[in-house]
Amino acid sequence: MGRGKIEIARIESRTNRQVTFSKRRGGLLKKARELSVLCDAEIGLIIFSCTGKLTEFCSESTSIEEIIRRYQAAKGVRIPAGVSNHDSEAIYNELGRMRKETHNLELSLRRYTGDIDLNSVKLEELTQLEHQLECSVKKVRVRKMEILRQQTDNLLRKEKMLEEENEQIFSLFKDNNNQMAWEQQQQQAAMVSKFEEHGQVLDQFPFSGEAQPSSVLELAIPHYQPFRLQPTQPNLQDFGLHFPTFG
Repeated sequence: MGRGKIEIARIESRTNRQVTFSKRRGGLLKKARELSVLCDAEIGLIIFSCTGKLTEFCSESTSIEEIIRRYQAAKGVRIPAGVSNHDSEAIYNELGRMRKETHNLELSLRRYTGDIDLNSVKLEELTQLEHQLECSVKKVRVRKMEILRQQTDNLLRKEKMLEEENEQIFSLFKDNNNQMAWEQQQQQAAMVSKFEEHGQVLDQFPFSGEAQPSSVLELAIPHYQPFRLQPTQPNLQDFGLHFPTFG
């Protein structure tokens, strides 16, 4: 079974294109070497891949440079090896023009800064210099006003943010003070209520001829009255009265 016919067209797949290039490049180099050996031909082969990689082949009896020289002689053409005299002249002219322009720019800059003596400058040049300086000053002032306006807006925005933060802090501080005042009032009300309850308890226990207790705690402490011990045996003096004496 024979091989199918391959369509000669650009391979869209990059991987397949690279594989096909490597295979066919090897085959082309092999055919060029065989042709050079079998037929004693001088062959020079130069290949650049799509990525710019160089591959070359040359017969053993010659070189690529020699083959190119023989090609130029046979075709009557010449590949320029460097820059021609016309190109060199154009480059020198362009270099001179750039040097002159640079000198004029440096001179104008020195005039702007006042580094050179203006006595030798003509009236027309002075007028032009004055006009350019006025335009430059106007641009500088406009830019300066823009920067000042931006800084002012930023400061106003920052001031507003600080005022809002200050109001929030003041509101929190006020709420905290109100909470503390309310708690103190609740504590005072609780203490007054407690004192009133103690007074009601004391009113339930009247004390006549005694010191009034100052708190309910004193009611729980027992109070003992002082007492005198009485002898249980009869008095000896009284015993002498009932019995006669012996003498």
